[in-house]
Amino acid sequence: MANVSYHISNLLEKMTSTDKDFRFMATNDLMMELQKDSIKLDEDSEKKVVTMLLKLLEDKNGEVQNLAVKCLGPLVSKVKEYQVETIVDTLCFNMLSDKEQLRDISSMGLKTVIAELPPTSTGSALTANVCRKITAQLTGAIGKQEDVSVQLEALDILSDMLSRLSGTLVSFHPSILGSLLPQLTSPRLAVRKRGIIALSQLVPSCSSAIFSQLTEHLLTELSRNESTSTTRTYIQCLAAISRQAGHRVGEHLEKIMPVVVKYCNVEDDELREYCFQAFEAFVRRCPKEMSPHIPTVIKLCLKYITYDPNYNYDNDEDEEDSMEADNGEDEDQEPDDEYSDDDDMSWKVRRSSVKCLEAVVSTRRDLLQELYKTVSPALIARFKEREENVKADIFLAYISLLKQTRPIQAWLQASDPGGKEDPSLAMLKKQVPSVVKALHKQLKERSMKSRQGCFSLLTELANVLPGALGDHIPAVIPGIVYSLTDKSSSSNMKIDALSFLNVLLCSHPPEVFHPHIKVILPPVVTCIGDPFYKITSEALLVTQQLVKVIRPLEKLSSFDAKPFVKDLFAGTLKRLKAADIDQEVKERAISCMGQVVCNLGDQLGADLQPTLQIFLERLKNEITRLTTVKTLTLIAGSPLKIDLRPILAEGIPILASFLRKNQHALKLGTLTALDIIIKNYNDSLKPAMVESILIELPALIGENDMHVSQVAITLLTSLAKLCPSSLPKISGPVLSEVFNLVHSPLLQGGALNAILNFFQVLVATKTSSMGFNELLKNLTRPFYNPPQSACAAPLHRQSYYSVAKCVAALSSMCPKEATSMVNNFIQDVKSTKSSDSVRILAFLCLAKVGHSMSLGGQKEVKTVILEAFSSPNEEVKSAASYALGNICVGNLSEYLPFMLKEIGTQPKRQYLLLLSLKEVISSSSVESLKPYVEDIWTLLFKHCECVEEGTRNVVAECLGKLTLVNPSQLLPRLKKQLSAGSPHARSTVVTAVKFTIVDQPLPIDSLLKGCIGDFLKTLQDPDLNVRRVALVMFNSAAHNKPSLIRGLLATVLPHLYKETQIRKELVREVEMGPFKHTVDDGLDVRKAAFECMYTLLDSCLDCLDMFEFLNHVEEGLKDHYDIRMLTFIMVARLSSLCPNVVIQRLDQLVEPLRATCTTKVKAGSVKQEFEKQDELKRSAMRAVAALLSISEVEKSHIMSEFTAQIRASSEIASIFESIQRDATSSSPTETMDTS
Repeated sequence: MANVSYHISNLLEKMTSTDKDFRFMATNDLMMELQKDSIKLDEDSEKKVVTMLLKLLEDKNGEVQNLAVKCLGPLVSKVKEYQVETIVDTLCFNMLSDKEQLRDISSMGLKTVIAELPPTSTGSALTANVCRKITAQLTGAIGKQEDVSVQLEALDILSDMLSRLSGTLVSFHPSILGSLLPQLTSPRLAVRKRGIIALSQLVPSCSSAIFSQLTEHLLTELSRNESTSTTRTYIQCLAAISRQAGHRVGEHLEKIMPVVVKYCNVEDDELREYCFQAFEAFVRRCPKEMSPHIPTVIKLCLKYITYDPNYNYDNDEDEEDSMEADNGEDEDQEPDDEYSDDDDMSWKVRRSSVKCLEAVVSTRRDLLQELYKTVSPALIARFKEREENVKADIFLAYISLLKQTRPIQAWLQASDPGGKEDPSLAMLKKQVPSVVKALHKQLKERSMKSRQGCFSLLTELANVLPGALGDHIPAVIPGIVYSLTDKSSSSNMKIDALSFLNVLLCSHPPEVFHPHIKVILPPVVTCIGDPFYKITSEALLVTQQLVKVIRPLEKLSSFDAKPFVKDLFAGTLKRLKAADIDQEVKERAISCMGQVVCNLGDQLGADLQPTLQIFLERLKNEITRLTTVKTLTLIAGSPLKIDLRPILAEGIPILASFLRKNQHALKLGTLTALDIIIKNYNDSLKPAMVESILIELPALIGENDMHVSQVAITLLTSLAKLCPSSLPKISGPVLSEVFNLVHSPLLQGGALNAILNFFQVLVATKTSSMGFNELLKNLTRPFYNPPQSACAAPLHRQSYYSVAKCVAALSSMCPKEATSMVNNFIQDVKSTKSSDSVRILAFLCLAKVGHSMSLGGQKEVKTVILEAFSSPNEEVKSAASYALGNICVGNLSEYLPFMLKEIGTQPKRQYLLLLSLKEVISSSSVESLKPYVEDIWTLLFKHCECVEEGTRNVVAECLGKLTLVNPSQLLPRLKKQLSAGSPHARSTVVTAVKFTIVDQPLPIDSLLKGCIGDFLKTLQDPDLNVRRVALVMFNSAAHNKPSLIRGLLATVLPHLYKETQIRKELVREVEMGPFKHTVDDGLDVRKAAFECMYTLLDSCLDCLDMFEFLNHVEEGLKDHYDIRMLTFIMVARLSSLCPNVVIQRLDQLVEPLRATCTTKVKAGSVKQEFEKQDELKRSAMRAVAALLSISEVEKSHIMSEFTAQIRASSEIASIFESIQRDATSSSPTETMDTS
């Protein structure tokens, strides 16, 4: 401490030196000291430092003054509060000084101090006190009209303070408003402008009364319309307020809109511009309230988008027609400069109206078809705009329209039935010719900005409608070539042209380019040699695509590629050989040359082998090895059978060594490459090469990385099949790792399928040490001889299924051995000595084997299974049921009639038999089931009114899956049952419909779309359970096939929302001894309804009225524990999906969150109650964290109060901090599985 004080006093002494350099260096050293976190000043040092820095602010040397100002920032957090107040008082006093330089430096100092004050959310007393001091001084300074520069600085500082710390100034808001409003009529425009900025920073956090006062003032002044100049200011102010706090403008919009529309028609270009800027802010920030005004806004925009009184476009059109007759070759057009007029402000009106249109387009996807009818043709007609800046905005508006036309989520589109095309896409298709006609001349204009705009627009068009430009390639190619060859083209221009060409090549069939290759190729190859690496990189990407176009390998092509091979090869080779180039260029040169070799390798002649040697060199380089591995995979898989033998001897050991590297992508890429090499070049592989691969494989097979394991086992399968010499090596450690993986609880999907394939190949080789019986013993050993050690965990259920599948795979290859194996399994089940795990395994193996081959010869199977139905062990029963179903699939004619008879006559075994029937319906082919459909259908309907809900659910699943066998006949019959049956029967039918909706396209989809509305009418069913299952079915449709229900939302949503409400008649009290317990029978239905709402956020967001939606979310926030947990997650999700809407309803959302956090559990409650409340608080805090991620929420007065309350409670503050830490380390919002 003493050292620091001594050092600081030394610096302070130097600061009094007459030499400005001494003063400068001492101040600089002080700043370095203050920036250290460890520095602590004693009271005396603090006082001296503050006094000295304030004195240096008046230094004669400007550089010393600037450094002193910079020192104030770190000093604020190092000195006591009263010292900061001294600094602020001095700075405020100096701001009113007569000396201009001192005023400027003091205002900089105040801004520095404000920037360093702790934010409002920390609840710092220092911030509050300092802000009050500054505000009182500033409002006084603003009120003084004498010196404009003082006013401007004061307004600037006030804006800074309001934007950062407005929450601490709530008590000053009335006086701030009072001092700002008169500034809007100041004779100086700069004062008005800064006054508007300060007001816009005030509105997010001010009270409703202050906001209403401001709005009323603006409207009153606008209605008085004293002068056009002040009217402009007030309209600008409205726009600025709306941009900062649009959610608050909404309630006043009905009064504001007619006024702004009125001023749109006044002959004043600047005023019109401000009106459109206000419209744009309203459209973006008050979407719901603006809905009725959107047609008016569009009409005005379309009127003024063409407003250009000083220019006649008709002459241009006549010229254009004559140019088209001359084939558009004449490029020496007159420049437009002679038409430009310095006083012409009409371009500002056009630009602001286009920006307003863009706002409408980007926020109103629901009006898409209407926009294509009215707005799209108008925008296309304005592509001829003469003012560059306006034209750029017109292109951006059209690009927004194209982006809105893209399906919201491609995966949803893919899973939907391939029915009708989206009408807006169909409308766009019709307009493509007029878009190209309007643009293709501009692709040759001198203006680079216009050309870049054209390329951006056409790129978006090609992405939205792949193939749409196929007929217009001849019109587009000359423009691309012009931008690539024009000497005046900038680097960005060339990159944009190449990028567009790449998109064009990827999104259109090769044939359409063949006539133009001669023109396209030379400029692209020239760009490969460009000195700027970004152009080279983009050109290599295009060249790679061009190679695929010139000689597509998927289909025969009559196009002759020979004349182009030499140029392509030479241009790429130059970049491939270069070592001193950018990493991206290196990688793309490797990929591009790989494509050349893959598609044109047979035409390279003597150049082929030297090129492959270069690839070998690149394989040895750590930086380029991954790209080279992928390239070798491409070449090895080429149908041209490229000769890779010369590089295999050296290449294979290098590739094998990569399998040891700790780089996931490299391992996967290398395994894939080796697999393709083994498949296509196995005759060239020496035993030593194969051995070098096999040594590396055991370490890669394990449950730690299933993806790598899968690819490694696929490679192992190829080795076993194609390299017999490798078989002895496989039987060792590699095989034991595969067996360990089979017994892993994590094995499933692709990795399991790879193992099944591997075992089938292995058993087919008939190697003595890996025959059927040996493999079978190894697979089943852990079940028959479980490890005896105490720490060995019992095998997981997944392991049973994995082993059973492996056994079935082996049986399919060795049917003779399989018969005796089946007998053994039957004996295992019958034996009283067998453990339950052996019985379960035996049943599952019988199931899998019986599924693929008939067990008709085994007479004991039926008896054994029916006996097992009486086992005391539930898992044995379940396995027996599963076995019966699967054995039946392999021999329907014998087992299905037996099963149906048993279901009818054995009520005790009914549930297990129905589960077996479910397996049969799920796994049998449509054709094999058809003869039995009627019998099954009749039987199921006999049981659809069963009292047991579990049985009804199985019946429903059977009915649903059976309907998929013959949907055209069975779906109408299912629909008919809706009106015929009891509540139990109706709930079974509705649940059955849920099982007909899967996420893959099926023939039933078009039929379902026509009648799902009838099934959804059960949402109005008098029976509570029927309504619940109808909601579950609706949720399934919204999740798996949204297109089924999108058109019905208008009628379904009111019934869905109705089910979210608490119904008092369903709440009852149950006496439990001395206690009374409340039971809510409607809870499950409400939960199902809220789950549906959550799913709709993912799949049908654009069809929802979010304000209506939020009404019900707000109600859910006050509901039962389960529902509050759901709605907290929904609030977090909504914060990221539609922040603007959430901001408008912030006050209503915060209150229930606050109530949850402040609720105390009654003393003496059970432990579960405390845990539940804790979980509720955590979930509420996640919602609060998500709300705070919206930038404007922090400025809200109610939110700042709530965050202060959170900090004040140590318990809630610690929960909140832990959630914020989690949020930064993972994704910010929770997701909920509702499938």
